[in-house]
Order: sequence, then C-alpha cells, then structure tokens
Amino acid sequence: MFPFFSYYQFLLFFFFLFLSRPCFPAITIPESVTVLTADNHSVTWHGLDRFLDAAKGSNVNGMSELKRYFHRFGYLPISNTTTNFTDIFDTQFESAVNLYQTKLGLPVTGKLDSDTITTIMSPRCGVKESKSHSLHSVGHFAYFSGEPRWVRGSSMTLKYAFSPSNMIDYLSLSDIRMVFKRAFSRWSSVIPVNFTETGNYELADIRIGFFRGDHGDGEPFDGVLGVLAHAFSPENGRFHLDAAETWTVDFDREKSKVAIDLESVATHEIGHILGLAHTSVKEAVMYPNLSPRTKKVDLKIDDVEGVQALYGSNPNFKFSSLLESENSSNLAIGLESRLSKWTFSFSLLLILYLLHMNSFFL
Repeated sequence: MFPFFSYYQFLLFFFFLFLSRPCFPAITIPESVTVLTADNHSVTWHGLDRFLDAAKGSNVNGMSELKRYFHRFGYLPISNTTTNFTDIFDTQFESAVNLYQTKLGLPVTGKLDSDTITTIMSPRCGVKESKSHSLHSVGHFAYFSGEPRWVRGSSMTLKYAFSPSNMIDYLSLSDIRMVFKRAFSRWSSVIPVNFTETGNYELADIRIGFFRGDHGDGEPFDGVLGVLAHAFSPENGRFHLDAAETWTVDFDREKSKVAIDLESVATHEIGHILGLAHTSVKEAVMYPNLSPRTKKVDLKIDDVEGVQALYGSNPNFKFSSLLESENSSNLAIGLESRLSKWTFSFSLLLILYLLHMNSFFL
C-alpha cells in the first residue's frame, strides 16, 4: 500500500493537476454585469447568474427584462403591451426559450442553462430569427420570407457606397474601405456577383453608414455591445453599424476589452444584404452572435450552400478547397483536444510513478 502523502507529494500532485487543466473544459458562468437589448433601450443587469438554471415555475427578480429581450428578437409574441411582462417563468416563456435554443444551435433544455445565458450575453446582429420574422429555414441556413434576392441579369454587379456624413473618425477611411473590399470579395468568390465601390451614396445599391440610437429605420441601436449592426433584405440595400461600438481593424492596435472586429460584422451583414437570414451553425459567418475581440470572417460550407442556392456558384469556385480548409481546421481542433487529454494522462501516470517510487524507498 502507498503511505500517506507527504507535504512534497501534495505539492507535486497539485502542480501536475494545474498543468493538466486544459482537459477539463470549464462551464462559463456569466459575468455579473452586461448590457442586453430590450425593446428600444439598453438594460444593465446586475448578477445575471441569478437566472442560471431558472426553469418553468421559477420567479426571479428581473425576469421581465429578460422576457423583453426575447420579445425584441421575436421569440416572445404578446397580445398586449410589453409592460405586462412578469418575473414568472411561465409556459409561454418556456416555449420562447426552447425556440431560442433551437434557432441558435444550443442544447434544447427549456431552461436558462449556462450555454443559453452565455449566448444571451454575447453581442449580436439586430436582425430577428424567429417565426414572427417569417424566416424560411432550409437545413441550417435560412432565408427571409419569400427568399428575396438581387436580380440584375446573369452578370451582376452591385455598387456600394459609404455615407458622407455618418462615419467614425478614429478609423481611417482607407482602412474601412479595405475591410469592406475584403468582406465583399469573400462573397463574390463563391457566387457570380461582383461588388464595386462608388462615390454616389444616394444611387448606390448598398449604402453603408455608422449610426447612433434611433436613426429613422425603426431599428434603433442600443449603445455599447448589445446589437452591433443590422442590414435589410434584398433589394433594400441599407447597411447600418452602431457608432457607439469600439470598432477595430486590428486587435494588436486596439486593446479595448469590448472591441468589435469590423471585418467580421461586415462579412455577416453582407450575407443579409444578399438575402441570407441567421443560421444555427455556430461556426458559420451567418450565426447571429459575435463576442468582443473575436475575428470570424471565413465563409463556412453552410454560408456558401445558402447563398449559392440563391445565386448559383461562381464558375471559379471549387467546393473541394473549402472542404479541405474546414477539414484542416477541424483536424487542428481535434489534435489540440487530444494533446490536452494526453497531457493529463501523462501527468497522472507520472504522479503515480513518483508515489510508487517514494513508497519503494521508504
């Protein structure tokens, strides 16, 4: 039998346990303060973890504000005014939570579990994805009602322009133009649609600008985080970003914890401009949520299949290259996971070996 652990053995055990931490994925508990969108204003929630694991029958202070968030994005239709929301987790809210979890590719538990709370906290696009928005789902990707698309003939070119008066001054126009040029090129590489910049904002097909609060389109922005941007379905062409956000084109230069990658949001909103609604595939560009300091610009198979169903394929696009890219990415993630497990197994074996040697010499 092994003798009792000595003081040094305890230190050794916890040392190797610390080294092997990556093999234990932690459950993310939401921070105590965040900003969420509810109706047309921002609501700061303190102690959001009080909602954790709330389920049907629960009565939690502040639940009415959470219901307003679900109503804002179309998951909780009501017959009267929003002031009728209560703090009781009722049957209607349970259905809303189930729908939210389904639409966003979360485990469907019907309660406010850790995954659901964390997703709610994440900044997102302002376009709704519920049935009340009349989305037509095909597989994982989705379209707007009627599957609207741009119609400009077989050789299609859409012109885009930046607002002459609604821009941000801490990023250079050349950096912004370059980011959008790359974002548009990602979509044009997979469909037979070209995008070109024009200086005529009023006559452009796609009109891009940064706005604050209520800016006249019926979808007011809510300040830092919450809703990041929104764009309208074809052939509307309006593309609006919340000027209150800390936008960046380079995380090495912008150190803010709430910095949002402009290129990631631009790529996502162009998908809406083309007619795609939100997907339930978390890895896809058209997933509605994007965390601060996160870059997500590469189109996934779900994005490509969805937009090609509307416009066809770019003759130069090869699906095999996209499949190879995604497989390489998945392989890298799997390898990292296996290495973490191997590190833990090696550490555990080493601990047992050292304990055995210690007992041998005692």
